[in-house]
Amino acid sequence: MSVSMIGIDFNRASVDIRAKFSFTKKKAVEAMGKLKEEKDILGCVILSTCNRMEIWVSSQDEETEFLYEFLCRERELPQEEYRSYFTKRSGKEAVNHLFYLTSGLKSQILAEDQIITQVKDALTLAREVYCTDNVLEVLFRMAVTAAKKVKTEVTFSRANTSVIHQAIQLLEDQGFHFPGKTCMVIGNGEMGKVTALAMKEAGADVTVTVRQYRSGVVNIPLGCQRINYGDRMGFLPKCDIVISATASPNYTITREAFTEVAVDSDVILIDLAVPRDIEPAVGELPNVRLYDIDSFRIDAASPKLQASMKKAGEILDEQMKKFYDWFDGRDVFPRIQEIKSEAVEDLNLRILKILKNTPMEESDREKLLGAIDTAAGKVVNKLIFGLRDSLEQEAFLDCVAGLEKLYEN
Repeated sequence: MSVSMIGIDFNRASVDIRAKFSFTKKKAVEAMGKLKEEKDILGCVILSTCNRMEIWVSSQDEETEFLYEFLCRERELPQEEYRSYFTKRSGKEAVNHLFYLTSGLKSQILAEDQIITQVKDALTLAREVYCTDNVLEVLFRMAVTAAKKVKTEVTFSRANTSVIHQAIQLLEDQGFHFPGKTCMVIGNGEMGKVTALAMKEAGADVTVTVRQYRSGVVNIPLGCQRINYGDRMGFLPKCDIVISATASPNYTITREAFTEVAVDSDVILIDLAVPRDIEPAVGELPNVRLYDIDSFRIDAASPKLQASMKKAGEILDEQMKKFYDWFDGRDVFPRIQEIKSEAVEDLNLRILKILKNTPMEESDREKLLGAIDTAAGKVVNKLIFGLRDSLEQEAFLDCVAGLEKLYEN
């Protein structure tokens, strides 16, 4: 059995290329259902965010080429045109990538927090539609656990940030002052709420768009105003800055609509969506500064940041070893349990002969045998797993096979 993946991310592909391979939840469910039916596929997970798209599988072999072919068929795109944008990984390389990725160490904004939730949500979605398997379950859960440990024990100088926080910092460095400025956030999903809160904390007067067809109570960050999504273009001329972060397949702002509302003053537009929310041609207008999600990056070059990366790497190495211990032992563990049971029974039969000739109450004898069972089991476990930790895998399996022969009938 092998773990493999293919992926495309911000390091190798622009936002427009990534958009061609992004998945909504509905499309991800459909694709995983089809992929699970492929020959030799035991489980699969699709991770799709603004910065990356990855397909993970556990299968009978390490072949990954079929994953790319499957993806291109699914998106109805020519294979050769986009092959160079993709990276494929198998085995330990894939495991290493997921642990570092989930910890935010491969994010566009180093050590950002959202990726942990995104990885958890990807696993949850695959689980809900019965597309994951035991190996991917354990791998993704242990990667999330490791990421939380890194967040707890390692301090990054730019930690707990996100793309919008980096955007705010970039604009402030350019002389833009947020207090008193009018900001509209298009979108009230997770990214929209984070964005609205960040802009409010920066001092801007924030208005959030809300879709009219949504039922129930729609929550927006405290202190923000709301307007209907359909009224966004009428409100736009009043804005100093507009940020769009939706999952819409269509543009939320087009060049035509922008020119029709006659925006005369300078305005900053930030597009945080993949696929794009704002038509790129809007950025060609003379009074517009348009940024997309690829406009904001952090270089991990400072000595302090490098030291934090090293410490995080040590934690992840330790956590990955736990996964490999589980992975290598998942097939042999039932055999070890059977050996333990046989060994404990063997000890009981031998010691029972002594106890029968030892004067004591029957209830005390039963309690003593129970205590011996527990102690014997712990001793056998210690011996066998001690062998596992001190021997090469092949030698350890030979030892297990030898112990099994001791108790063959």
